[in-house]
Amino acid sequence: MAEPVVLALFAHAAPLAERAAAAIGGRADIRGRDFEAAADHIRALFAAGHPVIGFCAAGILIRALAPLIGDKRREPPVLAVSEDGATVIPLLGGHRGANALANRLARALGGAAATTTAGEVRLGVALDDPPEGWRLDNPEAAKPAMAALLAGEPAALSGGPAFLAPLVETGRAVARPAPDPDAPMVLSVEGAAPLIYRRQAFALGVGCVRGCPPEELIGHALRSLTRAGRAPGEIACVASLDLKADEAAVQALARHLDVPAWFYPAARLEAETPRLAAPSTAVFAEVGCHGVAESAALAAAGEGGSLALSKRKSAQATCALARLGSAPEPGQPRGQLAIIGIGPGHAGWRTAEAAGLIADAEILVGYRLYLDLLGPLARGKTLAAFDLGEEETRCRHALEAAGTGRRVALICSGDGGIYAMGALVMELLDRPETAGGVSAAARRVEILHAPGISAMQAASARAGTLLGHDFCAISLSDLLTPAEDIRRRIRAAAEGDFVVAFYNPVSRKRRTLLAEARDTLLQHRPADTPVLLAANLGRPAERLQLIALADLDVAAVDMLTLVLVGASASRRIRSGDAAAGAGGVWAYTPRGYAAKRDRGDAKPGPTVARNPLTAKSDR
Repeated sequence: MAEPVVLALFAHAAPLAERAAAAIGGRADIRGRDFEAAADHIRALFAAGHPVIGFCAAGILIRALAPLIGDKRREPPVLAVSEDGATVIPLLGGHRGANALANRLARALGGAAATTTAGEVRLGVALDDPPEGWRLDNPEAAKPAMAALLAGEPAALSGGPAFLAPLVETGRAVARPAPDPDAPMVLSVEGAAPLIYRRQAFALGVGCVRGCPPEELIGHALRSLTRAGRAPGEIACVASLDLKADEAAVQALARHLDVPAWFYPAARLEAETPRLAAPSTAVFAEVGCHGVAESAALAAAGEGGSLALSKRKSAQATCALARLGSAPEPGQPRGQLAIIGIGPGHAGWRTAEAAGLIADAEILVGYRLYLDLLGPLARGKTLAAFDLGEEETRCRHALEAAGTGRRVALICSGDGGIYAMGALVMELLDRPETAGGVSAAARRVEILHAPGISAMQAASARAGTLLGHDFCAISLSDLLTPAEDIRRRIRAAAEGDFVVAFYNPVSRKRRTLLAEARDTLLQHRPADTPVLLAANLGRPAERLQLIALADLDVAAVDMLTLVLVGASASRRIRSGDAAAGAGGVWAYTPRGYAAKRDRGDAKPGPTVARNPLTAKSDR
């Protein structure tokens, strides 16, 4: 589960929020009275899977999260805490940790947990929410078992763990000894399927050839567990050599078992050689350690761990099993780099995916202005801010930070794949390390691209629909593209009668190409073709100006302006709302529906159906 986040919406609740965060191993997030920004932040945390604990009215959390609530099996816990800490209310995820969190918080704050789920209220347990380190084999059977218990059906608990002890203490279940120490814990209730609980007591070490099919590794691992007399629910982690962090089969196996994947450098695995059942000089020559599967399992098991199943081979994979010791040793997870487009500036234009990835990131990397635009979302994160002109350094830093196993978000304005850092990240991954590429560790990270609303989309929407028909985008910066190539593209766009979005139209030293573009376009479209100048979109200083192409003056444009030039068919219409569009005027580019109508191709209108709930009776 992701790190719990404790929110205090008012300064006077900050001390209790800090205390609560310390009690549950989370982080405190102290916010101001900007409830709109707080609601956006709450949604982002929830979407990223963070348990959310708010020192605020329950209604604030409910209203913020209402649009996102849907799947109780996947949603993280949400709790509301009164500002004095006297009452802790699990709102969502009672059986996914919220009730347990509520009880821990209540003890830490000296308050009371107001749990409402029937199991906790009447039985003192949540059958489908075993504590960390335990796994329920058949969670779908928990609901009927709970219903049978609440109905008074007799029950028996075989070798029950402490978290089910209230059933025995209250006389709801009879305790029976487990057949052996390694047997699963079984709760049998009359009229329901037995619930099988297993302690996650083993590390599964794996190795495979590059490109091993995921189904081969998964099948081999499951067969090996059966051979060892162990079940998938007993696995705490999948472990391997760090060179395998980007191996699809290893990641697929971890997802299949719903456990973390941990990776270790060859030197750490080599330290386990004295304990290996089958050391290999061939493996050492290949990767620098005498074994992968056995060594990784033992490394993850930590001090006191022991080999439970020696290496077993399939055609392309190996696996081994180790019983966890008293201090398991987590390895490094696979790093992640999310390239995120946050839109032109307005927080409401940011996608839920982008907000969730930002909330889940440990490190935020970006141009200083873009990080500032994140506002509250950036709180509590490590920030790596870069100036203009440091684009390659920025992307390299993001990749290398992710290569250390961290979750990194590379923040881009608009869409990360449109005149932004997405392509440069790909280029760095494509270059050999000796030719200015990134390290081998950085190449193994998971790359995610989260799209954003581009500046040309936002500009068109603000003033109508200039992008209503075929369009293209051209950057007028000749820092990376030769000026003659830019001129050739302008000529092609003019001859093709495209709507054109000009990015990077001018800079302090570069002011001629925009004038050349205007003159070229005027050779192919009317002088009164609408042109939209859009600056600081979605920000307080937003400025929209709709002019004619012949009146386009380079002096009216700065480096923060997007220039959107209509096609020859683009039109202006006056709005009845003086505040709408650009000064009460809309601009749009028709697609040809009028011509279709004149040809007689238009289809008849829809049949209007009556709503049976509101229509009057025909009788």
